[in-house]
Amino acid sequence: MGFKLKNPIIAGSTGLSMSVENLKSLEKHGAAAVVLKSLFEEQIMHEVNKALAGTDNKDISYYPEAEDYIRHYTKEKDLNDYLRLIENGKKSISIPLIASINCFSASEWTTFAKKIESAGADGLELNIFILPSDTNREPSQNEQVYFDVVTEVLKQVSIPIALKISYYFSGLAKTALKLSWTGISGMVLFNRFFSPDIDINKFIVTPSHVFSTKDEIYTTLRWIAMLSNRLHCDIAGSTGVHDGKGAVKLLLAGAKAVQIATILYKNGFETIGEMIRFIEQWMNKHDFKTTEEFIGKLSMKSTENPAAYERVQFMKHFAGIY
Repeated sequence: MGFKLKNPIIAGSTGLSMSVENLKSLEKHGAAAVVLKSLFEEQIMHEVNKALAGTDNKDISYYPEAEDYIRHYTKEKDLNDYLRLIENGKKSISIPLIASINCFSASEWTTFAKKIESAGADGLELNIFILPSDTNREPSQNEQVYFDVVTEVLKQVSIPIALKISYYFSGLAKTALKLSWTGISGMVLFNRFFSPDIDINKFIVTPSHVFSTKDEIYTTLRWIAMLSNRLHCDIAGSTGVHDGKGAVKLLLAGAKAVQIATILYKNGFETIGEMIRFIEQWMNKHDFKTTEEFIGKLSMKSTENPAAYERVQFMKHFAGIY
């Protein structure tokens, strides 16, 4: 995104970033940048419309839980609080402060990006996820939403924009490449979203695991390795990064930085320093002076065995196992 970071560890978007004291603590413990907890498009549109009741904005019902979320959450969290956090945060920390918006359309909410820039945010992360579940929509229609959002936001601000996406695309590689041509400065692979579970006794749909596991890093690793030398923007790795070893893996695959979240909840902010120390010790062991010397060293373009990233079926490793 154009930032010169002191290390590759970014505190990703979580509720832990929603106070000035925590922002200061994240910097103190070594975070190179911090992403604020996401505002939701529904929340911004609620402010734009001043009242949800009677609105003709059909997008509001895009997610069934949106109305309930808005009515309860906005009682306590005013958009002005978010802008004040940016203003006060910038006065208190020296690392990049990146705002975040969870969105699904290119509606009137995009004008709010101006206020985020005016408040002093160094960048803006757009977290977009359109589940391709509508059988009446073509894949191109779902993908077009991403381009529409980026186009509208880029009209509003001059600060760098990062796009946080999922892997639910009919053609992820080609779509990611096209998105990197739009003028965004970074892409975050991948966002984490609500996954349903079923309570078989209460007969209700419930949330599954909210936090990531270490095993979730491998999907991210595969796609970063395949895309890092092809996109016209930087890539940050996200989801499943729980320690310094995981961070090194994504850097070797081609990520310029990594975002962490779950591990901050589980082990505290001290985890950041532990990860940085691991990276430094690993670099010393392998005689690397800077991260630039090894970032992308094992990307698909650079590795001696690029098929290892593209081969989907088990072959040699699980031969004879049924």
